[in-house]
Amino acid sequence: MTSLFALVDCNNFYASCERVFNPSLEGVPVVVLSNNDGCIIARSAEAKAIGLPMGKPLFEVQKLIEQHHVQVFSSNYELYGDMSARVVETLSQFSPHVEVYSIDESFLDLGDFYKTDLVAYARTIKETVKLWTGIPVAVGVGPTKTLAKLANRISKKSKRADGALVLTDEYHIREALKRTEAGDVWGIGHRYAKKLQSYRVHTAWDLRNVTDAFAKKHLTVVGLRTVKELRGEPCQDLEMVPPPKKNICTSRSFGAAITQVEEIEEALSTHVVRCATKLRKQKSRAGAMTVFCMTSRFAAEGELYSNCRTVYFDTPTDSEPELIRYALKALREIYRPGFRYRKTGLLLLDLVPSSSLQLSLLDTVDREKHAMLMQTLDGLRERFGHSAVGYAAQGTEQRWKLRQERLSPCYTTRLSDLLRVR
Repeated sequence: MTSLFALVDCNNFYASCERVFNPSLEGVPVVVLSNNDGCIIARSAEAKAIGLPMGKPLFEVQKLIEQHHVQVFSSNYELYGDMSARVVETLSQFSPHVEVYSIDESFLDLGDFYKTDLVAYARTIKETVKLWTGIPVAVGVGPTKTLAKLANRISKKSKRADGALVLTDEYHIREALKRTEAGDVWGIGHRYAKKLQSYRVHTAWDLRNVTDAFAKKHLTVVGLRTVKELRGEPCQDLEMVPPPKKNICTSRSFGAAITQVEEIEEALSTHVVRCATKLRKQKSRAGAMTVFCMTSRFAAEGELYSNCRTVYFDTPTDSEPELIRYALKALREIYRPGFRYRKTGLLLLDLVPSSSLQLSLLDTVDREKHAMLMQTLDGLRERFGHSAVGYAAQGTEQRWKLRQERLSPCYTTRLSDLLRVR
C-alpha cells in the first residue's frame, strides 16, 4: 500500500467542459441539467453565488435564470466522458498508478515522491491539467485517501492554497482536522454526523480521537477505517482495476410519454445493447434479467402502472441478440395497453466470469458464433462510435429519446462538431 496519496478533483466539471470550447462562458453563471432537461445537476461558481440550488427543477428557478442571464445546457455525457479520459491521461504522466474514482476525481500514488517538493509538484499537476485539457482542478496530498480528500477540500476554499494543498506535517494535519466538521469528512454522511453530535464529536479532530471500540460500534467497520485514516494509517489502497459489478442496470426516462409497445421495445432494445456492452467490458455473463416498465410516478390515480418480469437463462450469456429476444418477450408479458409509459429498463443479474462459464447440456445456441459477432460489433463501435452499428429492433426515428433541447456539440468525438477556425 502506498504511503502518500494525491486526489485530483475537477472543479465544477460539467460546467468547465462547456467552457473549454466556449470561452464566452467564462465569468458567466452556467448550469447543466439532468436527463430530459429536468433538474440542475451541475453549477459553476457564479451560479452557486447567485443562489441556484442543486437538484432544483429548472421551471422553479426560471425567473432567477432569466434575471442573471444564466447559460443553461443539457447533459452532454459524450463530451464529459471524453474530457474525463483526457484528464486521466494527463494525470498518468505524473504517477504510474492512477485510480479513476469518478468521472471528475482520481487518486494518484505519490509514495515514491517524498524527496520531491510536494507543493511544487501538486501545483505542476494542477497547471499541466489546465494547460493540456482546459479543465481547472484542485490537488490535495496526504498520507491516506481520507486526508488527501480533506486536503483537496480545503485547497478549494483557501486563498493561500489556491487549489493545491499538501497535508503531511502533523501540526498542519491537526489544525486542518480541528477546522473541519465531522460531517464534512469523506464517508461520514448526514445521519452519522447527527449521531456523532449527540456524543459530542463535532470536528474531524474529535472523530480522530475516538476509541476503536466506539468507532466500530457507532460507525461500523467502514467508519473505523475512516477514523484510522484520519490518524494517518492507510486503510484503503488504490483500486487500479475496478471490482466487477454484481449486477448491471440501464434505464432512461422517455423524452415524452409513450403508449405504443413498439416504441417501448425500441428503447428497451437500445438499453439491452448498452447493458451487454458493459457486461462484456468486465468480462462477465448474466444468468438472469429483470425487465421493467412504468408510467410517471405523478400520474393521476387510475393512470399509474408499473410492472417487472425476471427471466432466468439456461446458460449465462453476454450475447445481444439473445438478450434482446429475452427482454422483448418479458416486456410483452408485462405491457398493458391504455397507459402512458415514461420509463423502461433492465437489470442483469447473477453475473459470472466469462472464463468460468458452465454450459448447459440443453443449450442450442452457437456460442462461438455469437462470441465472434460480439467481438466484431465491439470493435466497430469502439472505432466509429456506439451508434455506428445497431439492430432493427432499436428503430430508426427513436422518438422516445431523451429531451436535450440545450445540448452543446460533441466537440471532441464527432467530426461534424469539430470547432472551425475562421
